[in-house]
Amino acid sequence: MLLRPLHRILLPSLLLAHARPTRAMASFASAPGTGTIRTGDGTITVNPTQPYSGLVILMHGLGDSAEGFADVAEMWARSAPHIKFILPTAPTRPVTLNGGFPMPSWYDIVGLSERSNENCEGIEASRDTVVKIMEEENKQGLAYDRMMLSGFSQGGAMSLFTGLQLPAEKKIAGVLAMSGYLAGAKQFTLSDAGKTTPVLHCHGTVDPMVQFPMAQKTEAMLKEAGIENYELKTYNIQHTVIPEELAYALEFIKRNLPPDESCAVKEKDVDDMSVKELKAAIMKGGLGKQAVGLVEKSELRKLLKDNKK
Repeated sequence: MLLRPLHRILLPSLLLAHARPTRAMASFASAPGTGTIRTGDGTITVNPTQPYSGLVILMHGLGDSAEGFADVAEMWARSAPHIKFILPTAPTRPVTLNGGFPMPSWYDIVGLSERSNENCEGIEASRDTVVKIMEEENKQGLAYDRMMLSGFSQGGAMSLFTGLQLPAEKKIAGVLAMSGYLAGAKQFTLSDAGKTTPVLHCHGTVDPMVQFPMAQKTEAMLKEAGIENYELKTYNIQHTVIPEELAYALEFIKRNLPPDESCAVKEKDVDDMSVKELKAAIMKGGLGKQAVGLVEKSELRKLLKDNKK
C-alpha cells in the first residue's frame, strides 16, 4: 500500500491556511497495541519490543509535527525491533516565509533560495534540543555510536546540521536526510567525526520546494569539506516520500545500526526509575489503562512490581 504523500513543505500561499489541530496528550497516551508513547510536549517515542541497542531520532518538516512521521517510525520499528525511535516536535515560531505566521519550525525560513538559508535563526537552539535527547539516551547507557539522526525536509536539514558537527566523543552511526539540504551554512563546520559519518541523502529530482540543485550543492559542499561517505540517492518524485525510498532508508538504518546485544540498554530496577521512566515502562508493558488515575511515584512503582513477569 502506498503511503500518503503528505510530508511536504507547503507553498507560501498555502501556508496561511495550514494549521494542524492541536492534540491534548495525556500522560499515558499510547496507540492501542503498540509501544508508541505520546507526551504533552508533542514528542512521540516508538519503543522496541526487546532491549534496545540503537536509537533513531526522526525529525519532521516545516509546519508538520511528530505525528507526520509516526506511521513511518512504527513501520520501521516492526522491521528493526532492536531500535528505539524518538520523534520530537519543533517549537512553534513565526516563519518569515509565511509572512510571520507561527507554525512548528526548527528554525526560521526567510525564502527558498540558497542564500536565504545561510542564517536560519533558531537552528542552533534546535540543535541543542536534539543533542539533549542524545545525551539523555547516553545517560541510560546507549553509546553515541549507536544513535542516528534522520529527518524530512527541514528535519533532514537539522540532521545534517547537527550530526555532522558533533565531536569525536559524540560521533553517531549515521545521518539520514530525506528531501533535505545543508542549512545554516554560516554556522556550520564539518567536524573530523562528521567527515567519516555515513550519510544517506534521498531527494526527488522534480522537487519544487527544496529543488534538486540544492541537494547537489549540499553534496558538493560536504565532499569538498572532506566528507568520505555521502550517498545522494535520487527518485523521480516531488517534495514527498515513497515506499521505495523508505525501504532503502530502512536498509541504511539497519546496516549502520545492526542488532548488538552487547550494546543493549538494560532496564533499570523499578526502585531506581524516575517518574518519566516509570511511565515509559508502564506503557511498554501494556499497563496504560491500569495506570489511569495514578499520580504518586509509589503507585507507579507498585503497578510495575505487581505486574512484573
